[in-house]
Amino acid sequence: MQAVANAAGVTKPVVYECFRNRDELLLALLAREETRLFDAVIAALPKTPDFDNIQALIESGLEAFLTAATGAPDSWRVVFESSRNSDSPVSQRVQAARETVTGRLRDLVMMYLATFQVEDSERKAPVLAALLASICESCGRMIIVERQPWTPTDLAQYVSRLMTLGVKRA
Repeated sequence: MQAVANAAGVTKPVVYECFRNRDELLLALLAREETRLFDAVIAALPKTPDFDNIQALIESGLEAFLTAATGAPDSWRVVFESSRNSDSPVSQRVQAARETVTGRLRDLVMMYLATFQVEDSERKAPVLAALLASICESCGRMIIVERQPWTPTDLAQYVSRLMTLGVKRA
C-alpha cells in the first residue's frame, strides 16, 4: 500500500480511504485491466467480416490483437501466465473472458461456415473457434512472454498465410 501511495503522490491513509485492504486494491486494478484488455480483444474482432479474403481477415484480426498485446505487455503477461494457477481469482476471470471471446469467434465462424453451406457446422464451429483463440494466445505468448523476434505485423502475416495456404506456401 505504501508503494501505491508513493506512486500516487499521496499518503498511505489516503489509499486506505479508497481501498480497505490490499486485496480490494488488487481487485480494483484487475477489474480496470480486465476491461481494457477485453475491450482490445473485442475491437480486434471484425463486426461485419468480409469472407471473400479469409487470409486478410485472419491477418487483420491477429495483427490488431498482437498490436494491442504489445501495447500493454505487462498486463498481457499476467493473462498469458494465468494458467499456472488455475484456482486464482485472476485465472478464473481470464477464463471467463476467454469463454466470452471464444463465443464471439464461434459466432463469426458460424457466419463463415454458413456462406459455404458446411454440413454439421454447429458441431464444427466451436472446434474452429477454440483453435483460432489458441493460435492468437500462442502468438501473443511468443511475442510477450518468450520474446521471440516477431513484430505483430510479421507474425500475423505469416500465421494467416500458414492457416490459409499451408506450410509449403506460407
